[in-house]
Amino acid sequence: MNDGSSDHSRASAALAPSYRVARSRFLAAAEAAGATVTAFAHRDRRGPDGEELAIDVAELGSEDAPAALLVVSATHGVEGYAGSALQHHWLDRLVTAPVPDGLRLILVHGFNPYGFAWSRRTNEDNVDLNRNFIDWEAPVPANPGYDQLAELLVPEAWHDEAVRAATTAALLDAAGRLGLEELQRVITGGQYHHPGGLFYGGRGPVWSHRWLVAEAERLVEPATQVGIVDLHTGLGPWGSGELIVHEGRGDPVYERAERWWGDVRSMRDGESVSAELSGDWLGRIGQLLPAVELTAAALEFGTVDGVAVLQALRGEAWLHRHDEREAELGAAIRSDVRAVFADEDPRWLAALRARFDEVVAAAIDQLVGAADGA
Repeated sequence: MNDGSSDHSRASAALAPSYRVARSRFLAAAEAAGATVTAFAHRDRRGPDGEELAIDVAELGSEDAPAALLVVSATHGVEGYAGSALQHHWLDRLVTAPVPDGLRLILVHGFNPYGFAWSRRTNEDNVDLNRNFIDWEAPVPANPGYDQLAELLVPEAWHDEAVRAATTAALLDAAGRLGLEELQRVITGGQYHHPGGLFYGGRGPVWSHRWLVAEAERLVEPATQVGIVDLHTGLGPWGSGELIVHEGRGDPVYERAERWWGDVRSMRDGESVSAELSGDWLGRIGQLLPAVELTAAALEFGTVDGVAVLQALRGEAWLHRHDEREAELGAAIRSDVRAVFADEDPRWLAALRARFDEVVAAAIDQLVGAADGA
């Protein structure tokens, strides 16, 4: 049976049908490009067909390069279908385009492999990895607005069409009272008291979090100039790619990102399609890499409207509680989740590739320039 790895160029022009195929394609493309690959297997979880789940890291370029560019897929698991395709696309180009002197390229494939494999945005613990990087030595952030909406967002009887309609209508009423921006902040900013709910940050560092803490310095050393692009889907106009930074205007990271890419948007200053988040990993990575000059952004690609995304995520959270009893409905929910984060239209992926190429090329130019001037 053809797993899609034999024709790299053709495969990278389409989204993989599964995590297993996406991983196979990525590893084959990395080998063809001459990358060094390290697999970090998840020892406690497997995929839908019993397959291994892993964070795979492909590295190209000189090991002693003073600059490094890190590109990450599947922070939110199901968003890895697009992210993996873009990483594969880049590896295809690297077969004939050498890595510039002074630069090392690092691709982290499947940061949240469980969510990727099971078509979930969250991980094996229903934790949103991009809400998990808070200071766990301090009290968890409060979100009383979410507390008030928790039962509406994930009702116990989601499988009942009448309940879905009634709770959706109640949430639309809340949007009218609060305004859409405030409702987005309340729902998506992060919450730590409803383990079965949406955008749940967890009760402590999860597996992927612990992996990054253990490996971050090794991934980039000895580079002193580091760029990071974290690939996401689900927010914004269809096919557009917004660069989102954690920091606000005036912060050195924001200023460097603006110099690199021009139009960047701060979630902290309310410029972005994303609300301000608690516990996003790009907001923590600077503490893990204190010896480097870091320029980091999330590259967010739009898919469908926000209501469709929210409905899919409500179903996903409900399924986390009822998976074994609702196999047929579960398949439909997983299909819906994939559909809102991974558009099968070739034009969508073509738009993503074009924007991705712009962002990566600009980052490489800046990093190589910095390395030459060092």
